[in-house]
Formats: sequence, C-alpha cells, structure tokens
Amino acid sequence: MISFTKAHACGNDFLIVTEEAAAGRDLAELTRRLCARNTGVGADGVEYFAWKIADPSKRGAGRIRLYNADGSIAEISGNGTRCVAAWMADHLDSKAGDDLAIETDAGVRVCHVNARNGSSVEVTTGMGVPQFKPHTLKLIDGAEVVGVEVSTGNPHFVILVENEDFRVANRTWTSIGSEICTHKDFPNQTNVEFVRIISESEIQIRIFERGVGPTTSSGTGSSASATAVMALRRCVSPVNVVAPGGAQTVTWDGPGSELHLTGPASLIARGEAW
Repeated sequence: MISFTKAHACGNDFLIVTEEAAAGRDLAELTRRLCARNTGVGADGVEYFAWKIADPSKRGAGRIRLYNADGSIAEISGNGTRCVAAWMADHLDSKAGDDLAIETDAGVRVCHVNARNGSSVEVTTGMGVPQFKPHTLKLIDGAEVVGVEVSTGNPHFVILVENEDFRVANRTWTSIGSEICTHKDFPNQTNVEFVRIISESEIQIRIFERGVGPTTSSGTGSSASATAVMALRRCVSPVNVVAPGGAQTVTWDGPGSELHLTGPASLIARGEAW
C-alpha cells in the first residue's frame, strides 16, 4: 500500500508521497496509476518528498521531484511546491512568518507562510529570476503565433489574446495549446498560457500544461504570464492573475530580480492506495 496526502492550490491538485513510501516502485508507472481520474486517486501530478537536514535558519527543509500525470518528470510546479509547503507546515505545525525551504529540480524555493488556518495556508514563494524573450512560431496550417518564451525554472510560451474565449488564429485555446506544447520549436515540450489583460494590475489566463493538458491553475504559469505582460510594459507589479481555479498574485521588480508568487494551498485528503 502507498500512503498519500492529496492537496490542491486553486484547483490544481497533487498527491504528496514520501520517497520512503514509494521505495522500489517504478515512479512513472505509479504516478500514472495514482493520477488516473476514474481508476486511481486522481491528480495533476505527484510530488515525491524526502526530508533534508534542517537548515538552521529555517523551520524545515525538504526535497521534491515532480512527476506529471502522464508519468513524465517536470522541473517544478509553483502550485505543487506550495501544496508541499502546506504539507510541511502541517507536519511541523508552522506558524505565520515561518519559512520552508524546498529543493526542486529547478533549484531551492523558499516558501514563506503568510497565514495558516487548519489545513490551509497562504504562502509567498520565491520563484527565482525569470528569463524571457519574444518568439514567433508557425503552426501546421501556416498561421504564425506571436508570443513570449518564458522560463520560470520550467518552459512556458505565453500568448496575449484580445477575446473573452481566448481563441487564437480562429482556433480554440485548447487546440492551439495542444499543438504548441509539442511544437518542434520546443524539443522538450512547453507549457502554454493564453493571457487576456483586464487592467494594468490584473490578467485572466488559460493554461495548457505540459504532461497534463488543460488545468484550472498553474503557479509557474501564473508567474510566466505576469512576467510576459510586465516585460512588455502592459502591466505593473503586483499583478493579480486570475485562472479558472482562482487568483494568485505576482510581484516582480523587473529583469534580473527574483519573482514572488502568493497564493493558497489546502490539504484535502489522506489515504492509502494499492
């Protein structure tokens, strides 16, 4: 039996499984089975966790490796990292003001606990220094799509749209997202975000996530989307990023500085699976 905790951040759901509990298992196969919506527990991915030696300056420190629902490995998930922070906060009985250091495949992320109410926390996470550049790609039908390539520790392609249904080149955002995700310009695939600017301090987004498909929210996707609109000088920090699953806030002082992401995460279930 595999013990797990299920958590979500704005509807983006993850299972947290310790490396000890999963020892000896094929993690890709285990992830696909656990994440199956109809025959498994159901989740967008699994965060495999191990405690590290505590950093003297912090309450606790851990190491995670993220597997997407399809069994592929991702460098990082902003929402997944925040879910792990909620799990650590529960384990350590963390208080507002505590910091939790989480090592990911994209580097160490420090999660600052702003507030905690039972199984729910609000966390501000240092997301590293984003990298960005304009990028135009050509679709199979010959249409060109202009966007911004953003790295927040994992890859993103951000497209600005003007319409409420997020259509691009007369196609649905899910159709375009599926094609761009596996486009030849991105040999390791990419996450795709569609961004509609509401004001200089708020945007709406839709997310096609690498290894998952359409998702209700994404922490790195919110970070990448805000980076793109601020880099293009269409919005100013802080930016409220509204996804179907809820809102997160991104603050960024511009190129060369670390970006910070603030949002909620909640533990919702514990159990065991075969």
